[in-house]
Amino acid sequence: MVYIFDTNSFQVLSHYYPENFPTVWDNIELLIKEGRFISAREVLKELENGGANQNQFILNWIKSHKKIFLTPTTDEMIFVSQIFKVQHFQQLVGAKQRLKGTPVADPFIIACAKIRGGCVITEEVLKENSAKIPNICKHFEIDCTNVEGFMKREKWKF
Repeated sequence: MVYIFDTNSFQVLSHYYPENFPTVWDNIELLIKEGRFISAREVLKELENGGANQNQFILNWIKSHKKIFLTPTTDEMIFVSQIFKVQHFQQLVGAKQRLKGTPVADPFIIACAKIRGGCVITEEVLKENSAKIPNICKHFEIDCTNVEGFMKREKWKF
C-alpha cells in the first residue's frame, strides 16, 4: 500500500521525536525506500508556508526528504478537475486562499491516492455535508485514514 500524507499528518509525526521514537523513523525510512510513503508537492508548499505549525525537527526532516513530495502527473491533474466538477467540493479552495494565492494541497493528495491506488493519511474527519478530505475520498471510493490508522495497518507496535 502506498500512503499519501496530508500536511496535518506531518504535524502528528512531529511529536514522534527521533531520540524517543527511533523505530518510527526507521520504519518511515524503509517505506520511503519502498516508494510507499509519499506526498504531493503542494503539501511541501503548505509546510514551507508555515502549515501544520511544525517544529524545527520536522522542518529539517522535510528539507532532507523533498523527493517524497511528488509533482502531479497528467492523470492526477485530470482527476483534480473531476473533483472540482462536483460543485460542493469546490469549497476546498477558500476565498482567503484564492485571494492570497496560498497553496491548497487537498485535491492533489486525493488525486495522487486515486491514481496510484493509495491511501490518504489525514487528520481530518468525515463530517456530513462537508468538503473535507475524508468526504471526498468516500465520494470517489478512495482509501483514507489518519496516522494512528496508518500505524495499525503497518502493524507497528512500540
